[in-house]
Amino acid sequence: MNEPVVTKWWWIRHAPVVDAHLLRLSGQSDVAADTSDQAAFAALAQRLPMGAVWITTHLRRTVETAQVLSQAGAERVTPLTEPAFAEQAFGEWTGCTWDELGERADAKSFWATPADTRPPGDSAESFAEVCARVAVRIEQLTAAHAGRDIVCVAHGGSIRAAAAVALGLSPAQALALDVTNLSLTRLDHLSGGLKAQWGGNWRVVGLNQIC
Repeated sequence: MNEPVVTKWWWIRHAPVVDAHLLRLSGQSDVAADTSDQAAFAALAQRLPMGAVWITTHLRRTVETAQVLSQAGAERVTPLTEPAFAEQAFGEWTGCTWDELGERADAKSFWATPADTRPPGDSAESFAEVCARVAVRIEQLTAAHAGRDIVCVAHGGSIRAAAAVALGLSPAQALALDVTNLSLTRLDHLSGGLKAQWGGNWRVVGLNQIC
């Protein structure tokens, strides 16, 4: 039997947001990244493959992170823009600290069922909905770029959702995963071949690796 086709996903969480937004729910607000940790960028850039498909979200902090990675030694390419991998839309909770969220009457259900609770406000979504949109797009892009490396600079929420796909986790279980800024999560998709049949379609190479 032939060897499986392996599509390697290199998920990177963007650099920390600038100080004014630290410890707040940035969500889909377009805040800037703090790209001052040049040593961290250089170490991460050395780990990344050449000849990869690069993807960022439409949000500034992922675009800036990808740009600085290329300046630090990663391959210089023009990334594809993928809004489906954006952070969770927090609606009226955007900009709140966790302490402020704890004081809001409209957030009481969140503490009981954080994966399924949709914040108030237009276009807000639950984490379960994030997992659903991320899963669909991963399947599509894996098929479109089968056998290649895909470097995706994304967000804590979307990377947890990607790990949930690979590990077969529920959205609630995926919320237990830590995703640090500038960490690397490696998920390989296997299509066809005996190895894929034995081990399923995904192989987890590393979660939340700090380079």
